[in-house]
Amino acid sequence: MFFLLGAMTIVELLDSHQSFRYVTDHIRTRKPLLLLWVISWSTFFLSAILDNLTTSIVMISLARKLVHDRETRLLFAGMVVIAANAGGAWTPIGDITTTMLWIGGQITTLNIIGSLILPSMACLLAPLCLLSWRFKGTLGMPDGERPLQSSGAIKGALHMLLAGVGVLVSVPVFKTLTGLPPFTGILLGLGLLWVYSDLLHADLLEHERRHLTVAGALSRIDVPSVLFFLGILMAVGALSSLQLLFRFAGILDATFGDLRIIVTLIGILSAIIDNVPLVAASMGMYSLDAYPPDSFLWEFLAYCAGTGGSMLIIGSAAGVAVMGMEKIDFIWYLKRISVLALSGYVAGALLFLVLNPVN
Repeated sequence: MFFLLGAMTIVELLDSHQSFRYVTDHIRTRKPLLLLWVISWSTFFLSAILDNLTTSIVMISLARKLVHDRETRLLFAGMVVIAANAGGAWTPIGDITTTMLWIGGQITTLNIIGSLILPSMACLLAPLCLLSWRFKGTLGMPDGERPLQSSGAIKGALHMLLAGVGVLVSVPVFKTLTGLPPFTGILLGLGLLWVYSDLLHADLLEHERRHLTVAGALSRIDVPSVLFFLGILMAVGALSSLQLLFRFAGILDATFGDLRIIVTLIGILSAIIDNVPLVAASMGMYSLDAYPPDSFLWEFLAYCAGTGGSMLIIGSAAGVAVMGMEKIDFIWYLKRISVLALSGYVAGALLFLVLNPVN
């Protein structure tokens, strides 16, 4: 919970400084096919550093500026959902489920990056190739949008972007070097950003710099969502203490008998059921004694739970956010995007299984 609070506050602080516009304002191509690839891969790598929810919001805001045809923009939005979930799966700070496995000791930083980066890329590349044939010609000119440099940038926006991203990226390094829990690293980084932001805006009056400080960012983060995750983990912990999850794992093993099938089904279920309780339940069903850190189970679970939610618009936090911003109809997404997301999910899963055969 403290890790999520710290990470969400850092992202909110960057957003209040309009730091993300240094990324979005440099994407100006008018060719829809090139723009689709640029936005998709930008989303993929941004979500590996930031959380996939924030990345989706940033990239949809960019698509609104550049793509004015609604049907075309909705296709872009669908690809943003797929790219955000695929990008968040291969780093310990990119997706809440991967973060849970990392904090729980089931995976380590370098190993999960090395194991999942190629399958995650395949998860995005497959739907991109299938969708690319639909885009030809050029887009219309944007309506009077001006770049950040000419629209009154907030003081220190670029420096805050570099500092914030540096803090997020350094947390896994901090955990490796010190052996301390990840939340201590994120809170240390947040404290340093707090001092830096106060010094940066020391010349402003209190009411002028309130929204640019960590205190202001803390007042705007979505605390109920963090408490929701806490409630889920407590409920799963109760089931685990009663040994019910271990019994359920035994039923799955007896029914299917193959971890590859079981984890693949968990990923598909994450499109219907929130992936947080699914991963939390999986962590309770299978012990570290039976499946040590960085074993096949945990790595494949990180991929499947992180990317499976793309198959339905309600299957991930990124999808729900994009659904609200663009008013995407559930049935429209099911018809236009779900098959693309499924192709990416299967492509990445198959590549992972080829690269990491079960012993």
